[in-house]
Amino acid sequence: MMSWCRNLFADRNGAAAAEMALVMPLLVALMFGGMEAGYFLWSEHKVIKGVRDGARFAGRQAFSTVDCTSGGFTDAAVVTAIKNLTRTGTVDGTGQPTVPGWDDNATEVTVSISCDSGTTTGIYSNEPEGAPRVTVSASVSYPSLFGPIAFDLSSIDLNAEAEAAVMGL
Repeated sequence: MMSWCRNLFADRNGAAAAEMALVMPLLVALMFGGMEAGYFLWSEHKVIKGVRDGARFAGRQAFSTVDCTSGGFTDAAVVTAIKNLTRTGTVDGTGQPTVPGWDDNATEVTVSISCDSGTTTGIYSNEPEGAPRVTVSASVSYPSLFGPIAFDLSSIDLNAEAEAAVMGL
């Protein structure tokens, strides 16, 4: 009986399988966690790029469409075009959203204008309220890769904001 126990504890058959069974959950968590982190950074980059593009496009609008007193554009079509460009990369909004699930909800992308009354020279000499600056911001729910399977990231939002001076046409 004693030799049987000694043989059992000295036997190394299956040791690698047992070690692999112990290490595998950690390896799987690291692999999928790394993929999720990469996808998060990529999605955040796409939102930041879209907001920058929207701010640049808004900065190229005519001075006649800017209203500093209301903090917005006088033409609703311009605001719609800015939001479409920010979300899809196209002015008409026919493209796919750059981040899955980024719908055309009006609260996800905001466009506002502020004016610097201290700057009334150069191209802003005809602007009585001063130099207009447009701010485009977005808040998008993060579309997790493995949310239904492993990670509950439904409460995470991707946020970005960009500002550009309105230069006129």
